[in-house]
Amino acid sequence: MNRAILAATLFVALVAAACGPRERPAAQEGQARTRISFMTDWKAQAEHGGFYQALAEGLYAARGLDVTIRAGGPGVNVPQILAGGAADFAIGSNNFIALNLIHEGAKFRAVMAVFQKDPQVLITHPRDDVKRIADMKGKPMLIGDAGTVTFWPWLKAKFGFEDSQIRKYTFNLAPFLTDKNAIQEGYLSSEPYAVEKEGGFVPQVFPLADEGYPGYANMVLVPQEWIDQRPEIVQAFVDATIEGWMDYLYGNADAGNALIKKDNPEMTDALLAQAIAKMREHGMALSGDTETLGLGAMTDARWKEFFDVMSAQGVYPANLNYRDAYTLQFVNKGPAPIPAGP
Repeated sequence: MNRAILAATLFVALVAAACGPRERPAAQEGQARTRISFMTDWKAQAEHGGFYQALAEGLYAARGLDVTIRAGGPGVNVPQILAGGAADFAIGSNNFIALNLIHEGAKFRAVMAVFQKDPQVLITHPRDDVKRIADMKGKPMLIGDAGTVTFWPWLKAKFGFEDSQIRKYTFNLAPFLTDKNAIQEGYLSSEPYAVEKEGGFVPQVFPLADEGYPGYANMVLVPQEWIDQRPEIVQAFVDATIEGWMDYLYGNADAGNALIKKDNPEMTDALLAQAIAKMREHGMALSGDTETLGLGAMTDARWKEFFDVMSAQGVYPANLNYRDAYTLQFVNKGPAPIPAGP
């Protein structure tokens, strides 16, 4: 057991011991439930597991909500769907989504961050000349279009990378698999697993978060109108989602996985299991501020750090009121108890 896994195990044990068993709210029989259409940022997958778990276990219903999860996918523009009113709430994949919305004058806020660590990684073949991200300076790298305006400015600021290193990544693994000197972007629970299966080798994986990348990921975006006029509904959604994620990652994920596979028949038990294991191992949802503030935590300091880096790189104007992109009103209420095992 490595130190990361040991630390996560000890943290889980300490929180469970401190908080004890949990009582769930009783279902509100006879009362009309508030309908919420919730849009995800991709096809149903383990990275959406807590939302599906909350739906499957009736955690939303128990808080008076009638939630419908709509899966995203290629060509689905979540900010556009939100701004057009075609969905009530949605997943913001990273800080950029929330900041871009306010930059365009749309009034939405991130109300929680499921992932304290952005799952963005860089991967290489096993090689002796690259043992850390800093070693990649000057080397060609396969980066997608979105990456060039999101995490790439941070890599430039942190490690002195240059745009001349960029080679276009089209989300086809073939160029990487056939070139032992290739370096490419990836998602912690996606490309590394696919490389192992298709390439027959274990790649070197370098999470950006391990080098201090300050972005959150997997956030819930809510219109300002809901926050102003129906804060109790937003709080109910956040609370049920937090409980769903705790159950999914540290309890029995079967209920959530069943709904995921229903929405995405391409998803397999093996793929879901490895993704859950990686989310736990790397402390994607439970790490850092969550030890005292609870799952979903956000802080002003983290948002400021992220904005300062990106505005310094010219991604956003320095006078943008980045605080309009989020609110701490519904989170930071302390750690939730760990569910009983499967």
